[in-house]
Amino acid sequence: MTTTPFVSVSNLRKCFGQKEAVQDVSFDVFPGEVFGLLGPNGAGKTTTIRMILDLFKPDSGRIEVLGGPLTQARKDRIGYMPEERGLYPHMRVLDCLVYLGKLKGLNGRLARQRSEQFLERLELSEARRQKIETLSRGMTQKVQVIAAVLHQPDLLIIDEPFANLDPVNAQLVREIILELRGQHKAVIMTSHQLSLVESLCDRIAMIHQGRVVLNGPVAGVRRQFARNILHLSGSGQLDLLPGVSHIERRTATDWYLTLAPQADPQAILHSLVSTGHFTVDRFDLALPSLDEIFVQIVRGQNGKAGHNDLYPQLTPDLPVRQL
Repeated sequence: MTTTPFVSVSNLRKCFGQKEAVQDVSFDVFPGEVFGLLGPNGAGKTTTIRMILDLFKPDSGRIEVLGGPLTQARKDRIGYMPEERGLYPHMRVLDCLVYLGKLKGLNGRLARQRSEQFLERLELSEARRQKIETLSRGMTQKVQVIAAVLHQPDLLIIDEPFANLDPVNAQLVREIILELRGQHKAVIMTSHQLSLVESLCDRIAMIHQGRVVLNGPVAGVRRQFARNILHLSGSGQLDLLPGVSHIERRTATDWYLTLAPQADPQAILHSLVSTGHFTVDRFDLALPSLDEIFVQIVRGQNGKAGHNDLYPQLTPDLPVRQL
C-alpha cells in the first residue's frame, strides 16, 4: 500500500518492573482496512493499544496516529471500545449515549439523533429509557459499540466486539465495521473468535509473549502455513493413490490427502477421476484456519507442539513472518 497509514507503530517496548510486556512491536494500519491484533491472553495486545491511545507511555519506540503525535484533536477522531466496558450503569441508555457523544464534540441535537438511529438499527429502541445496569450483557455490548462509533471516528479501536452477541446481533455489529471500512476509515479489532477475524480482517498482526510473530494479509498468512495437503470432498471408494502418502477421513464426505514430496496435485486428481470409483465434489489445497495457526504458534513457542501437527512450528528465535 502507498497510502499514509492511520496508525504507525515502530519498535515499541514497554516494561512493568522486571516484566517486559511489549518487545520491539511494529505494524501499520491503513485507511480502508480492518486490522486484527491477535494473541493469547497476556500477550501484550492491550498494552500496545493503550500505548497507541497514549494511556501508557512506551519505554522506547515511535507511535504516529492519524498523521502524527496523539493530540486532543486527533483523540476526538478515534472511537474506542475497551475490554473493560466504559458505560455509566446508573444512566439511562439514551442519556448515556448523548452524554458520551457530546464528550466527543457532537452537539446535543446531533448526538441524540445519531443515538436514536443506532438504537433502532441495533434493535434497542425499546430499551432507550432503561438504565444501563438493567440491560443484558448482549444489549450492553451493543450500546458500547454505539458509543464507540457515534461520532463517526476515522479510527475505531474495538476490543472483543462480538463478545456476548448471538449470531444475529454479531452480524449487525459486523455490518457497522464493514461500513466504516467502506468509508475509508480504519478499524483495529481484537477478538478470540478467529473465524470472524478471518472473514472480516484484511490484515493481521499476531503478538505472542510481547513480540509480533506474524504480520500480513490474512490470505497470505493462511497460504504461508499451508502444507502439501489436499482437501477432497465427494463420495465413493477412495483408495491410496500414486503420490499420496496418507489419507485421513474427517467427515462422511471430507478427506485430507497428504502428498508425497514433489507430487503433482493435478496428476492425483486425474488418477482419482480415472479410477471411476469416486465422485469429486471439491478438490483444493487445504488452507489452515486462523484458529489452527494460532494454536500452532502458541504451542510451538511454549514448547508444546506435537510431532503430528499439520502446520509448521514457530520457535522462539524465529524472525517475524512478514508478508
